[in-house]
Amino acid sequence: MSNPELFLILILHLVLTALPGVAAALLAARLGVRNVPVLLATGMAATGAVAMLAFWSYFADPLIGESFSYLALLGPAALVGWLLFERKLPGELLRQLATPLALWALGSLFLVFFGFIHGGAENPLGTAATRFIGPLPSDNNIPAFFADWYFRHGHDSPVPIFPGEWLSSDRPPLQVGYVLAQRPIAWDHWGDNYQLLCVSLQQLWIVGLWALLLAARVGRLTRALIMITVLVSDVALLNGFFVWPKMLPAAMLLAAAALVMTPLWDELRKSLWAAALVAALCGLAMMGHGSSIFGIVPLALIAAWRGLPSWRWIGVAVLVGLLFQAPWSAYQKYHDPPGNRLVKYMLAGVPEIDERGTLETISDSYGEAGFSGTLHNKGQNFVTMFGGEPMTSTFERAGDYIGEGDWDAGLEQIRTVLFFDLFPSLGLLLLAPLAMIAAHRRRREHPEEWSFALLCFAVLIVGAIAWGLLLFGNLAGRTVMHAGSFALPIFGFCACVAGLRASFPRFATWFVALSAALMLAIYTPVTQPLPGTAYSATAIVLAIAGLAGFVALSLRGPRRSSAPGG
Repeated sequence: MSNPELFLILILHLVLTALPGVAAALLAARLGVRNVPVLLATGMAATGAVAMLAFWSYFADPLIGESFSYLALLGPAALVGWLLFERKLPGELLRQLATPLALWALGSLFLVFFGFIHGGAENPLGTAATRFIGPLPSDNNIPAFFADWYFRHGHDSPVPIFPGEWLSSDRPPLQVGYVLAQRPIAWDHWGDNYQLLCVSLQQLWIVGLWALLLAARVGRLTRALIMITVLVSDVALLNGFFVWPKMLPAAMLLAAAALVMTPLWDELRKSLWAAALVAALCGLAMMGHGSSIFGIVPLALIAAWRGLPSWRWIGVAVLVGLLFQAPWSAYQKYHDPPGNRLVKYMLAGVPEIDERGTLETISDSYGEAGFSGTLHNKGQNFVTMFGGEPMTSTFERAGDYIGEGDWDAGLEQIRTVLFFDLFPSLGLLLLAPLAMIAAHRRRREHPEEWSFALLCFAVLIVGAIAWGLLLFGNLAGRTVMHAGSFALPIFGFCACVAGLRASFPRFATWFVALSAALMLAIYTPVTQPLPGTAYSATAIVLAIAGLAGFVALSLRGPRRSSAPGG
């Protein structure tokens, strides 16, 4: 498939994915909501809710599901057309909503053609598994595999087992739902539609993070530097192009964070509809990947610290959360049991399949480890987050390869550290805490950046502690990056950039730019090209265009918001 064809397919999936969210955001604005972060969070929740409805519609019957797919296209399109035709929405509000939408499109354009910079569109999933590191396992194909089954068979049993003995109930179905919603409209059998759709889904972090940064009222340059830093980070590049469903739930958590860890919380904790919105975003994150709990825990604690909502608010949130979780739990228990393989893998350190229940397996594993073994395992979890001896050895090998002139092998070793280890993935930006300590007297000069950095560090640290204590800690269930929530490193990037900007603003601008350039230098070369592929001038131009447009638009975004409604 040619690059122009890929470009058109990407545009199509961007439109199909955006329509429900745009319709929901514009409808909320028409009903009187004027806060841009709240509208963006509403749109994010709407896209996820439509995906989940698509999943359950196809599960009920393929004909019902296909009918819903067309309804999910035509209904939002008609609603958007009517709301824009009315011309009752303020033009400035529409422009502010259009900015993150355009950033999302440009970020997706960049990543698609940065990923296919050496060709490989004829085998997109295989290319994604080797483009930056690997070969990676076939996890990026699991949602497509089960989406194909539901599309053809609905709730017919038995559901086939994915190679590696993965059941349909082992992983939550949010990405499957997005795929099913668009499959009747745009699909092929070699995987390009699936790959491009899922890249755009993983890049929804752009919308969620933009909402968070607007709500936090950080300055325009700080906001732009954070957006650019995350876009070219190892987290977004690798896990956005290798489309296992991990960045998508992080996007939902970022949208939820915009509501609970910013000045908006003072108002929203008194509103029952806000309870439903926050719970929907958290529920969708859990329906994307169960490791989202390690992002939800710190957000819940920070929300409680900043001001507890009423019992009615909590009741509404619990009810909405159950609307997402309960049907899936019933599916796991009754339709394709047991659905607990990943839980046993992570919380009990047992990769083997057996007949034991979850609690029994966890109890047996901790009983076998004993107190000293458990203490050792938890310690290894925290060592893993910081890299430990494996990181040191890997960097030594990288230096040896580069010294011998084998740059490809050296880059692969560096990428391995960034892929597996939480805190080393922040790279040069780890200087930020030291800078904040050195410049703590300047905190009053940039209070929004300073307080936002501290909150993001708190989310990162609390989430990491919860992660390290809950995962079992042996070689199977250890805290490598992809076993946790990718919201945590994104909060780490936010904390570091905002902290540097609050401490040494001018130095921070150049230092963050240097860090971003270094990440591009590490990840641009294709070290494991597939046979018959070559660098593509068109793909290079399109990737540069996407990145340049993203940078320019980030820098031209709205100034610091000074009021909760702004």
